[in-house]
Amino acid sequence: MKKILIIEDIHVSGIKLLKEKKNYTFEIIDNLDPVFIKKKIDDCDAIVLRTFNLSAELINSAKKLQIISRHGVGHDNVDLDTIKKKNITLAITATTNAVAVAEHVFFMMLNISKGYDMYDKCVKSGDFSKRNQLPKTTELWNKKILIVGFGRIGQSLIKRCLGFEMEVFVYDPFIDENKINSLSGKKVSDINSMIKDMDYVSVHVPLNDKTRNLINLNNMKTMKKTAILINAARGGVINESDLEEALNKNYIFGAGLDVFEKEPPDINNPLLKNKKVFLSPHAASFTEECMQRMSKETIQNIIDFFEEKLDKSMIIKL
Repeated sequence: MKKILIIEDIHVSGIKLLKEKKNYTFEIIDNLDPVFIKKKIDDCDAIVLRTFNLSAELINSAKKLQIISRHGVGHDNVDLDTIKKKNITLAITATTNAVAVAEHVFFMMLNISKGYDMYDKCVKSGDFSKRNQLPKTTELWNKKILIVGFGRIGQSLIKRCLGFEMEVFVYDPFIDENKINSLSGKKVSDINSMIKDMDYVSVHVPLNDKTRNLINLNNMKTMKKTAILINAARGGVINESDLEEALNKNYIFGAGLDVFEKEPPDINNPLLKNKKVFLSPHAASFTEECMQRMSKETIQNIIDFFEEKLDKSMIIKL
């Protein structure tokens, strides 16, 4: 009998899948105190992990742990060196969140480009006649967008961009140019030389030593004053203090952030009060449909692992 520790609750569809299996027991814990979790983690064979930070200390105290199944695709909340030493498998929900995140990017781009709820307030406040006095909005049609990172989310985003008849450029050193061309994108080899011509830049890369501060004041200074930045990947890829300065000095027009360098962000983070920023609480994948898919795939990864049939595309190479 395998014991699964589910740290933070998941959609009932995944729990239902687990209940159908006779070889597993599970416990859902919402108390995220590391001291409490350390007591629970000792005899578990698998962990379902959402946003909680699984430290080296906790992993080392899990004597039977064989697999960590991430409810998502990022894994910066797992001590990778420790699980590599202990030969613990790390799985992700690689196929589930691309549509939801790509749609959220458009939700942000459209909100910023179209003035948020400007028109709605105009009508509801009885100021219909003042519509000609409001700032003019912009179209996405015929605009240039740079997609930074061309995994499943980037490839889902390009389809929606083409539907709006945007011109799409892609920066991803690991993706073959023919693949990008086949999806009607144009490969970019140097982000800094191309970013100055873009109307939109959307970030979809993991956070690591190479991507930290990839978008910074130096390249934001070169961008169009009408440009919009979107980050629905990981906080830290866009330098937040640099972004605040770039917005305040009108180097760029606006930004949409679903992720932050520190989550939750400090209440005194100036970006929270900046009217040029559209924010969401790391919730790009929080659609009903995506939560169902992620929950099922998170559990299915554990089942497949113990049945020795886990797809390699779900496993993070350490």
